[in-house]
Amino acid sequence: MKKKGFTILELSVVIIFATLAVVLFFMQKVNTDAMHRDEQRKEAINAMYYALEEGFFAQNNYYPETISEENLKVMDPALFTDPNGINIGSEGSTYSYEPADCTNGKCKEYTLRATLEKEDEYIKKSRK
Repeated sequence: MKKKGFTILELSVVIIFATLAVVLFFMQKVNTDAMHRDEQRKEAINAMYYALEEGFFAQNNYYPETISEENLKVMDPALFTDPNGINIGSEGSTYSYEPADCTNGKCKEYTLRATLEKEDEYIKKSRK
């Protein structure tokens, strides 16, 4: 007489495959989330770059020593905060603004940087 049901070996194989599928799913989700945060960082740096070039420099013919909501009013203030919730210029921020060749708060050039999780650092430099 043959009993109906699954053997321990069959159940073990199914559990192993199910566990593997769940682990792979979560690994891919973590990777996808990191790539999304990297895209957010690139978009923010690009917005700062265009606000500096097309807004601030076009009006003043120099770059500021620091950037903030006060001197880059043409861009969304939320973009100054990185995906970790840290504002540009604060310790631990993945964004940085590095002015160069400054005199009396007026700078001739700058570098914007974003530290990315899945790619090399994203850098934009002043046009002038």
